[in-house]
Amino acid sequence: MKKVVIIGAGPAGLTAAYELLKIGEKYDVVVLEESQAIGGISRTVRTGGNRMDIGGHRFFSKSDEVMQWWQNRMPLQAKPSFDDELLGRDKPLSDSGPDPKLEDRVMLIRDRVSRIYYKNKFFDYPVTLKPSTLINMGFVTTIRAGFSYLAAVINKREEHSLEDFYINRFGKVLYSMFFEDYTEKLWGRHPSEISADWGSQRVKGLSIKALLKNIFQKLKGTKEIETSLIEQFWYPKYGPGQLWEEVARDIEFLGGKIVKGCKVESLHKTGGKIDYLVCNIGGKHARLDADIFISSMPLSELISGIKGEEVPRDVLATAKGLPYRDFVTVGVLVNKLNLKNKTKIKTLGNIVPDCWIYVQDKGVKLGRIQIFNNWSPYMVSDPENKVWLGLEYFCKEGDSFWNLDDQQLTNFVADELEAMGIVSKNDVLYSHCERVKKAYPAYFDTYCYIDLVIDYLNKIDNLYCIGRNGQHRYNNMDHSMLTAMRAVEVIKNDSNDKSCIWNVNVEKEYHEEK
Repeated sequence: MKKVVIIGAGPAGLTAAYELLKIGEKYDVVVLEESQAIGGISRTVRTGGNRMDIGGHRFFSKSDEVMQWWQNRMPLQAKPSFDDELLGRDKPLSDSGPDPKLEDRVMLIRDRVSRIYYKNKFFDYPVTLKPSTLINMGFVTTIRAGFSYLAAVINKREEHSLEDFYINRFGKVLYSMFFEDYTEKLWGRHPSEISADWGSQRVKGLSIKALLKNIFQKLKGTKEIETSLIEQFWYPKYGPGQLWEEVARDIEFLGGKIVKGCKVESLHKTGGKIDYLVCNIGGKHARLDADIFISSMPLSELISGIKGEEVPRDVLATAKGLPYRDFVTVGVLVNKLNLKNKTKIKTLGNIVPDCWIYVQDKGVKLGRIQIFNNWSPYMVSDPENKVWLGLEYFCKEGDSFWNLDDQQLTNFVADELEAMGIVSKNDVLYSHCERVKKAYPAYFDTYCYIDLVIDYLNKIDNLYCIGRNGQHRYNNMDHSMLTAMRAVEVIKNDSNDKSCIWNVNVEKEYHEEK
């Protein structure tokens, strides 16, 4: 048997472990996870009788392989009407309660409703050309936006930056309204300082032209639309972590091991391959020898941790300079929202129907609001009478916002929500704070030289880099899984060509935008 060590128990690492183990008794697999949780950023946190999705995860992919993989583990449940959804419903699982019953291990079909909250008005996200959008913009702004778009069509910019990318597709007026400030809030950099590669991977097909094309395809009954414009998605009954906890159980059933609280500190390389790694478990160091190493740890940490043979200086410098964006999410349980549901969509408690609300206003730090009731009512202890929110703030580890204590964060969040007219501070009943390091690999600073790092890593025969941080690519969950699947294929075939692993999510037509 070949010994395989996988670094990271997120979607990529767990997918790789499962795919190797199901081959048979050819591989002895150990997964090392630094935290005490399964699922990485796709985990679900249990707190106060409620559940938090860290970041929000729609289960939708243009890959049939991934869609089938999900459904094989959690069957699709027929979509009930909103008022039947809670009939016969068990109470949500407690923070340390039992695992879901077999009949609860299902995917719900959810309607995608995400909107932009801008100057106390709602706009569809992605931006649409519906009458409500034009009414909210006003006649003058609509005319300005139209001429601005025409100008962008006639005078295309060379796409040196993300700003160029957006203006080419929407015109300067819509870019300024719906992309400029939010992007700067998310990344801490102006879009003019960010590589156009970010847009190429995250919003490849999204533009005014795509919106018009989608309208006509709907009229003709054509099913093929841009992924950014999907109207439904799947979602595990108890959040995305439910699926990954299921996969972890499958891995252990098949003979694999998952070691939590294990931080990889160094990988020792000789003769063009990794011989062993050293990890820290509860303050004690351990050496693990293996034939194959699969890494989803951040590239910056991976490269700096390679010992035994000298890493080229330009590779070290590039990896060290790769930037990340961290974030803090605060779960807030409230009696009610001050926002009114003016849509035709029925919801429990008649709350607004959004899964996400994107906050474009520059005057507040808040980036996104998740309404967990609308992802799945089973995430909330009392969805008929309470609203469970996730407030997302983008920051940098160690900055003043990151270092606020939990009570300070809760007070800050409550003040912003009240100032925006979304929630009254007196209606806040409970809160929980989660800080997430290296949530978003960023496309600036030394990123333009990342090929130096990739070329170096590809020459290490028994090392395979997968996942969002493992490739420093802003991939979604399905892309991370596909990098793992491609890595397993390469390993199984004893191939030296790793290009298929790195080529996931570079095809122009393949994308999913959040």
